[in-house]
Amino acid sequence: MPSIDIRHKHAKPVKEAKIAVSEVAEEISRKFELRYGWKGNVLHFERSGVNGQIALEKGLVHVTAELSFLLSMLKPAVEQEIQKRLVQHFGTA
Repeated sequence: MPSIDIRHKHAKPVKEAKIAVSEVAEEISRKFELRYGWKGNVLHFERSGVNGQIALEKGLVHVTAELSFLLSMLKPAVEQEIQKRLVQHFGTA
């Protein structure tokens, strides 16, 4: 089971949602040296201590991630930051 499992509803077409997720990934990659890439409508990301994906579906963004033991201690803060960015880019769930 993933350390983080967040589902956020949205009303954007998948194409627009993909652009929004790409913008967030670019911001985060600069800040945290994250590597990422798309496979279809799923963005896969990783860096030392974390790996996961953001799957886009019609009306839903699904974020899953595995955190290392050390980062798992920061899980509440990480989840809060993810939720904040989802609201910024997709509106309230």
